This record gives sequence, structure tokens and C-alpha cells, in this order.
Amino acid sequence: MNPTRRTVLLAGAAAALLPPLPAFAVPQTAAATPPYASYWYPDSLPSGTPGTGITWRSLKSWTADTDTDLAFNAASVPLAPRFTPTPANSTARSGQARIQSLVSFGPTSGNPSQGSATADYYALTHWAYLDELVFWGGSSGEGLILAPNAPIVDAAHRHGVPVLGNIFLPPTAYGGQLQWTRDLVQKDSSGRYLLAAQLVAVAAAYGFDGWFVNAETGGGNAALGADMLGFVKELKSLAAARGQRVTWYDAMTVNGTVSWQGALDSQNQAFFQAADDMFVDFRWSAGTLASSGAKADQLGRNRYELWAGVDVESNGSNTSVSWDAIVPRSKAHVTSIGFYRPEWTRNHLPASRTPGDFHAVDDRFWTGRSLDPSRPDASDPWRAPAVSVADRSTVSGVPFASVFNTGHGLRWYEDGAVTSDAPWNHLGLQDRLPSRRWVVRTEGQRPAVSFDFADAWRGGSSVLVDGELDEPTTVELYATRLPIAVDTVVELTHRTDAGAVNVELAVATAEPSAPGATPPYAYLPVNSVNGWQTVTVPLTGLEGTVHAIGVRLTATDGPVKWRLGGLAVRDTADTPDAPSGLHITAASGGDLRLAWNPAPGDVRHYTLHRLLSDGTRRFLGATGQRAYFLAGLKPEQGESQARFELRAVGELYTSSDPVTVTHTW
Repeated sequence: MNPTRRTVLLAGAAAALLPPLPAFAVPQTAAATPPYASYWYPDSLPSGTPGTGITWRSLKSWTADTDTDLAFNAASVPLAPRFTPTPANSTARSGQARIQSLVSFGPTSGNPSQGSATADYYALTHWAYLDELVFWGGSSGEGLILAPNAPIVDAAHRHGVPVLGNIFLPPTAYGGQLQWTRDLVQKDSSGRYLLAAQLVAVAAAYGFDGWFVNAETGGGNAALGADMLGFVKELKSLAAARGQRVTWYDAMTVNGTVSWQGALDSQNQAFFQAADDMFVDFRWSAGTLASSGAKADQLGRNRYELWAGVDVESNGSNTSVSWDAIVPRSKAHVTSIGFYRPEWTRNHLPASRTPGDFHAVDDRFWTGRSLDPSRPDASDPWRAPAVSVADRSTVSGVPFASVFNTGHGLRWYEDGAVTSDAPWNHLGLQDRLPSRRWVVRTEGQRPAVSFDFADAWRGGSSVLVDGELDEPTTVELYATRLPIAVDTVVELTHRTDAGAVNVELAVATAEPSAPGATPPYAYLPVNSVNGWQTVTVPLTGLEGTVHAIGVRLTATDGPVKWRLGGLAVRDTADTPDAPSGLHITAASGGDLRLAWNPAPGDVRHYTLHRLLSDGTRRFLGATGQRAYFLAGLKPEQGESQARFELRAVGELYTSSDPVTVTHTW
């Protein structure tokens, strides 16, 4: 990789079925420090002292039972199975090119474990096109090995996307030390690679899916190359036994030197064979990708296990890319795509950016200029993923519900009312979101469809349809595989903000006749409302499996602004059991650490409220984990104790009975 691509990442270099967690053993008198995403050096630490807010740690000495932030950082959502519906257009293909993204969600150090009090966040939502997410980061001054934080893993897993931690051995120009490479590949007296086992143990404890290995520190020799190859082989063997994977970055070669090939060739073939897949450096050409695909075929490997690097850090969807070298239109795809830093869709916007600004640019990046994956713009120089890659879905079981929560917002809403006016982000609270944004079928003017943050039913966002609606308009929402039983109903929570509109539920019990074709929808009436209201629609007369679900809107007075706040498909309406054992594990003034025992059964997340003396409930936060950090609390007037309430929230957004705890000021 060209070092100039490191500028933002390495700003700090000069100066980031789930296992049970250990019980908290911290006395309440302990300081309540904020939890952050974990990062380590392999073994030896730099000379000198770390910068402000940085903690130097050795992975070699890590143990789960001494990791005081583990309960905050361990994912709560297992990796969901996916299926591939009939593609939304005739150009997107299944079984060929896939997409990997290398994303820096925050700094290496000081990256909050469970979100923060700002809506300005890279809230990735187009998971349907991704096959692998790498939690990118690391710097010589902070740490080189990064474990992804829980919100990102939970959101990705909910959409069926595995997440890899990052092992970054920097170029010497950015402070890399060859000793760190030697530390990583050190062996014990029996010849076992010590850090390989540690890495697999970390991924298992934290609940993510493996490691991205990026060795770019120069100065090595053939002996170091041989040790690195042995390390990768052992890491993959141990990882595979735990359902984890390993991706190799095209940098170090078999002779131990760093020489980016931009291809699969004799210099890195052994590493590709030792790993599950490989990121091909940006130096590729049409010729080297063609030869790389052919070599993978010769090795008996899948050529789509090669990710052709596409650097979008600086120009995003304005980047000039030789797309026909990777995903040609008229023949089989050559390799897969590896996006480097697609969070450009947020980062390049001015500091005054809003969540809506970000999602508009992000939709353009992933869907294309048409903003409708069923109608790609063939003249668009940016070949968006939706044009080439078939989307996937995890919506395959009942009950299923979504309040179209993107994982960040300007306020927090419950039942249409604001219960916190503070901006927030927590990607782990993100719903399973519509994969095709936005497929709109109409003979008239196409309305604007977007996630909107000005109002919501629950969470921070809703779906807003805004336009003339001069002809009946179907907005497709989810590709599904939901079995229909005798009691199956669909619930829509919606509201009309402007104009008047007749609403129908669109349900298809079969796939479209061809890619890009309209699903064979049946249309069921929905009561029209002005204020937020939940309408229950029985699937009377339908049987089999729901393959697609959407809404058809027919204006009776326009223009129309119509808002969808929630969608649920259920047979029964179960309420989750309550969690137990809520207690404060550490306190420092108005900063508290809380922990609890999980509620039995399926839990979407937990919500925390503060109970005020006048009987009102103030929302404080939510998380999928069973620990939470509260910062900056203050006594209310005349209050000697603060009282907190915790509830479990189920798939259908029903809440359990509360458990409470008090904190004496």
C-alpha cells in the first residue's frame, strides 16, 4: 500500500453462539472509567511513554478474566444466515464478485465501546452487498492489533456480515519496527505460535469472526518470511476450528521483504494458500487481475477470494476505477472488490453535516446515481455495488420487526414521543434494514424516499416518502423468507404528514419472474391515519412464504409526505422476561458502570431510563450488551438518590418488566 494513503489513519503515530463473559469483580468504590475498543501490541511496547488517553498493552499477556472492559466490548448478536433473492436488476450477479470493506470507524485509542453522544457517525447500512468488514486502524504510537467494538459487530452480524479485527504492522516510514513483526510470529519451546492462539481467543471472547493480517514493515528476510507463513497457517487452523477466518494483505512476500504485488503471483501465493482470502494491493492492472484470477483457478481456489483493492478514501464515488478489469458487464467477473475507506461518504462532508446528508451520499455510493437498484443508470461512471453484486437478506424467520433505526439519531423516540433530546450513535441498535434502497415502482413521478431523522416512532429515524404521487406507487421494503401461518399478521406503524394517501400492504408469496421484474404482489388494505398509529393486517387468503413485502401508496390529495415508523411480521406477541441482578460496579461522581444478568430467551437490546421524582422516565441509553457506562450524571433538585430502570426489549419491541437500582449522591 502506498504510504500516502495512511495520512488520516496514522495521525496518532507521531505522538484503537457467543461465549459467557466473566462476572464483574470490581467493587463499587472503584473508579468508573469509560470503556473503549481494545487495541494491543503483539508483545514488546514502544520506548518512552504513551500519549494522553493512550494505553499500551501487550496481547501476549491478555486474558479474558482480567479484561475489565470485556463485558462492554463483547458482541451479543450471532452471525445470521443469509439468502440471495432474485436480483433487483439484470446486471447484478450472485455467485461471482463479492465486496469487502476496510473501514476506520474511529481512532485506534479513545474509540467508545458503546456509541457516544453525537449523531455524526459512519452508520453503515448497505450491508446487503458486503461479504466481509475489516475494522481498520492501528498506529505505531497507540497499538497495532485492533478488536472491533460490539456495536459494529452486532449490526454486521444482524445482516449476516462477518467482521475481522485488524493486525497492522506499519511501514518503517510510519514508525513500524521489525521487532513487532518478530513478536507476532514468536514460537514457544514446542514450536507453537503463541500469538496465533491469543488472537483466536480474543475473537472468540469478543464474538467477532477472525483477523485481517497486514504486514508492511520492511527489512525482513527469508527466515522471517518463513516464520510469517507458519504463523498464518497456524492462525488459520486455529481460527477455522472456532468458525473464524483469516484474510491476508498483499504486502510481505515469501522472502520476508515488503513488496506490494498488485496480483496473486509466486511472491504471495503461499500466503494466499495459507489464508481464506487475500486483499490485492491497489497496484493491480487489468492484466494482473486477469492473471490472478487464472492462478486462483489453477490452485483450485475460488477467484472471488481475491479482493481487488479500490482506494476510495480521497474521492469516494468520484474515484476513477477500471471497473471492466474487475466486474465486466459482458463476461464473468474477474475477482471480487475490496473497498479501502468507504467512510469517505461521511468524512468528506463539511463539519455541519447531518445524518440525512451522510445517508444521501452513502446511498449514491452503494446504489448508484439513479438511487434505485432496480433501475441502474448505465451512464454513471461510478459502477456502484448494486449494479454488479446481488444483494442478500437475513429476514427469514418470524417474528421479524423493524423500526428503521439506522443506529444514530438527533433524538431518541419511544412510541412517537421524544424521551431524550440528545443526539446519539450506537450501531448495535440498528435494525435489519431494507437492502434495496430504494426500489420504487410507479408509472408516474418517482417520490423521494429516505431515512428521515426529523421524527420517528422508535429509535432515531423513520422512512419518509415525499412527492406528488401522481400515480399509484409501490415502495419495496424487504426481500424475505417468512413462513405464513394461520395467525400471521403484519403490523404497520405509519403517519401522513402532508396530503392524503390510501395505503396498502404489498405482499408477494413468490419470487419475481426474472431479475429486475416486479414481485407478484397482492395488495391488502391498511387504514389511513394522520397521527402515529399501528395497523394490524391479517394475511388472510395468503399461504406459503412471504418473499417480498412493501407498501403501495395512492394519493387522494397531494403532494404527499408519508412516514413509516415500524413494520412487524408475527404470529404471536410475546413479551420478554426481565433481566436480573442490575448493580453498579463502579462509580466516580456522576460516572457509573452498571452490569446485569441477561434476560432468558431472545433479546434485541436493553434500555436504561432514569426515573425522576415527578414520575417521568428519561431515556439514558440502550445496548445489546449486559453492561453499560453512564457519564456526567448530576443530582436533580432535592434528590439524594438517582434511580435507574432497566428493561429487556424483544424482537417485536415489546419490553419486559423493569429492574431497578439506586445510586446515592
